[in-house]
Amino acid sequence: MTLTSPPTAAPATPTGSAAPTTAAAKIFNHPRNAWYVAAWNHEVTGKQPLARTVAGVPLALWRNTEGRAVALADACWHRLAPLSKGKILGDELQCPYHGLRYNSTGRCTAMPAQETLNPSAVVPSYPVVERYRYVWVWVGDPDLADPTTVPDMHQMDDPSWAGDGETIHADCNYQLVLDNLMDLTHEEFVHSSSIGQDELSEAEFDVTHDGDTVTVTRWMRDIDAPPFWLKNMRDKFPGFEGRVDRWQIITFQAPGTICIDVGVAKAGTGAPEGDRSQGVNGFVMNTITPETDRSCHYFWAFMRNYCLDSQTITTQLRQAVHGVFGEDEDMLRAQQSAIDANPGHEFYSLNIDAGGMWVRRILERMLAAEGRPSAVSAAGRDA
Repeated sequence: MTLTSPPTAAPATPTGSAAPTTAAAKIFNHPRNAWYVAAWNHEVTGKQPLARTVAGVPLALWRNTEGRAVALADACWHRLAPLSKGKILGDELQCPYHGLRYNSTGRCTAMPAQETLNPSAVVPSYPVVERYRYVWVWVGDPDLADPTTVPDMHQMDDPSWAGDGETIHADCNYQLVLDNLMDLTHEEFVHSSSIGQDELSEAEFDVTHDGDTVTVTRWMRDIDAPPFWLKNMRDKFPGFEGRVDRWQIITFQAPGTICIDVGVAKAGTGAPEGDRSQGVNGFVMNTITPETDRSCHYFWAFMRNYCLDSQTITTQLRQAVHGVFGEDEDMLRAQQSAIDANPGHEFYSLNIDAGGMWVRRILERMLAAEGRPSAVSAAGRDA
């Protein structure tokens, strides 16, 4: 295992069981000066507003007559009625309670039974970018919202890749999902019937970091393909038998996007050196949006660069990954419940947590830049 040196101010990266680093009584906070996915682009329409909470901020999402996605605070200026329950009237969103109307900037354009508009009648409007089949929203300081900093998920709409995905509403803090994805050795135990195998824990891995990214790389050479990957190899190479080289290259992009380069190739055909032609390659695209301290929206897709025209394979892969992630969801929900039930327990870190620890340091740095604490107590107080 290769680890880069940790930041000077941070505790040493673990080389075995370490001192406790995080109290399980704490529920981790989330940065707001960042791009988060609020919805798939097809979920936001000009027919009915969509309610979605992003990093603790309730939003009403809709499209104007130009087809542009709009994100307004989901609370009318008048009596805080949810605008997501209102009506889209062309380029305006009408409050369901007393009929006030708002344009895409959040400015009130009409009030019932009066011609004079109160100049303070405004609701917040948040920056929106549509990219990679998603609607991204910035709920922090709008002056800092740079579209060029949207995390790279180009496989989602690159014609060289095909696939589909879903959304999970996970009943846990979003950082628990990040931990789960940064350490895939859990596959050996949670997903033993599909993608898990002993070599996951046995293989060496490298951890590197650069700015707001962290990468964990693991290669497993000359092994038996687990059921999921054997099926995929036979999709491309009918009747395939034999050993494979398997890879997992996990890349985190702050604050909540993790793209995982995964695949297998016929053993000894050069995949570790860069020739993947004798294998199958997929990308597990994950972007996790905190909702509350104990819930999040988990958007995922599985993209592949082989058999691109087969809708059957796309459907089969979506269903297979749905089952795998369902097992993760059960475990994460149980983990959150255990954290809440054991307020005095401290977390310890192992070698396998190195990638996740770097992720947490990046998030702590982002929160510090916003002048916000990295965690809140189980009782909800800042800590």
